[in-house]
Amino acid sequence: MPEITAENVPGEKAVVVGVDGSEASVSALRWAVREARAVHAEVVAVHAWEPAGPTLAPYAPPSARPTVTEQRVRAAGLLADTLREALGPRIAADVHAVVTQGPPVRVLLRHARGARLLVLGRRAHGAFGLPPIGAVGRECLLHATVPVVAVPAPEPSPATSGGGPLSWDGGDGQGECDVRALVARVTAPVRR
Repeated sequence: MPEITAENVPGEKAVVVGVDGSEASVSALRWAVREARAVHAEVVAVHAWEPAGPTLAPYAPPSARPTVTEQRVRAAGLLADTLREALGPRIAADVHAVVTQGPPVRVLLRHARGARLLVLGRRAHGAFGLPPIGAVGRECLLHATVPVVAVPAPEPSPATSGGGPLSWDGGDGQGECDVRALVARVTAPVRR
């Protein structure tokens, strides 16, 4: 069976969403499903994983180290748990779950090729004056050939507001952008 990507999902262009199990990715998944249903598109929920390096002492018995198969099963479990948390126990047929081994940026960009959108989660606010989007999100914003939407995680307190999703259309074919303009766009809510 071929790998599910935005290019080979039936129907209209798919909405691809990165899932890492965080609150931000749960919000992104919910937003992506609502958006896809509004435009009659399919959803491809992608979780990228990489084999863990040696995290135990070299003298630890081999049985204590997880195998690649065990890590793949954990990755699939994380995606399944996140889908259940975001969408409930019954997942619609228009939502496709994909677990792929590899660096997250490369995996997400490959799956998003030909997509309608790439949807990512972001923190509600940046810590220590940093933008609220992480390293994977920044790289996807810089290198995506499709529009990218960064959906904020829920606010920890109802007293503060987080704005709406952020957008950056990287499909201009230029291959480069002004990083200050990118950071300004990433840290400011989109005005509708």
